[in-house]
Amino acid sequence: MNRRAFLLGGAAGAVRAASYDAGKKRRVGLIGSGWYGKCDLFRLIQVAPVEVVSLCDVDRRMLAQAAGMVAARQASKKTPRTYTDYRKMLAERDLDIVLIGTPDHWHALPMIEAVKSGADVYCQKPISVDVIEGQAMLAAARKYERVVQVGTQRRSTPHLVEARDTILREGKLGRIGAVEIYCYYPNRRAPKLPAVPAPEYLDWEMWTGPAPMLPYTRDKHPLGWRAYMEYGNGLLGDMAIHMLDMVRWMLDLGWPKRISSSGGIRIFKGGASNITDTQVATFEFGDLDVVWTHRSYSNPPDPKYTWGATFYGEEGTLKASVYSYDFEPVRGTPVHKDVTYELEQYPEDKTEPRLEKHCAPAIRYHMQNFLGAIDSRGKPVADIEQGYISTACCLLANAALQVNRTLVWDPRKGRVIGDEEANRLLRRPYRAPWKHPEPETV
Repeated sequence: MNRRAFLLGGAAGAVRAASYDAGKKRRVGLIGSGWYGKCDLFRLIQVAPVEVVSLCDVDRRMLAQAAGMVAARQASKKTPRTYTDYRKMLAERDLDIVLIGTPDHWHALPMIEAVKSGADVYCQKPISVDVIEGQAMLAAARKYERVVQVGTQRRSTPHLVEARDTILREGKLGRIGAVEIYCYYPNRRAPKLPAVPAPEYLDWEMWTGPAPMLPYTRDKHPLGWRAYMEYGNGLLGDMAIHMLDMVRWMLDLGWPKRISSSGGIRIFKGGASNITDTQVATFEFGDLDVVWTHRSYSNPPDPKYTWGATFYGEEGTLKASVYSYDFEPVRGTPVHKDVTYELEQYPEDKTEPRLEKHCAPAIRYHMQNFLGAIDSRGKPVADIEQGYISTACCLLANAALQVNRTLVWDPRKGRVIGDEEANRLLRRPYRAPWKHPEPETV
């Protein structure tokens, strides 16, 4: 049978099947062949007989390495075509699916061009570096009737699906009065380094794209760009979006009514990084506040939960992370569940460089859900609209910090109510010749 139903293993009785045509050949292209681009692509190869025909990256060395790895992993053993300009790759108009794994400042333009080319898209989070980009991406997905799945794969993580269905939806917490989300990783530090010429295999002009042109330093590429606001949105855009999106999904929350934030660079002064090392953001959802905290130094309050969410209810507490969940009822027996690993079913996970093994199953289920939505032409679990809401909330928290006041958001108009200074922060300036996308003209 070509039709197959895949269940999220390890969460029996609390999961949904993702049904898709497992025999259908689909032509796939990847834009951004670095760390998570390959992680996503190889999980897709594991669950569907796709043919990876195109890869694009401005780092020619990384591109060649990825092409060799793809040839070894895909069934046909064919080496994909390689491009250093996504526009040339998409101009071929021969792709069913496009994956986007670029740095954040390069999500919007390729995604919009991909849906225009007729492809369905899997785009890494956050979907954009500013709110207007996100609005344009959502408008493009709807206009061209494309399925767009966002890489917020907590929505497809087996033990978190179980926690949602068997703890939260069964009302075991009772009334929930507060939710904390947090990250206490000691990361994102960037020492001051001298400017040097970019290596010959890297097109620094194209890598920078619409972002401000900064001198090349050896820490920015790969991975180190996350320490710079020019390319991302700090830990709010990188880590908070996952946990805020997870909470919104678990509790069926839409837009917050008010967003506020405080913080700054409290410890790592004098370095090259310009993202906050200390920040609190409050998202007010009616009678429930979801409060984010990150601190990139000192010890975490709970070493078992250094990046996660804690739900406080009248009948107990639920802690949830990528590694586990713990339900501690006021009365009764605690429940603990660890992440589901699938290393025996997918032995290549054991040796794949830099793979987050605990995330691999979630990415696979997220890809299966994506394929099911493509076949049904329905919305995936992390539809672009959900990605836009979660992304925009985090970007608005940064804007609230910048203007030093609480923002009241109008989701219908897509603007902050009564605050033109904050509204000007919804759009970043684009470096010429790149033009900022507009929701009205995509």
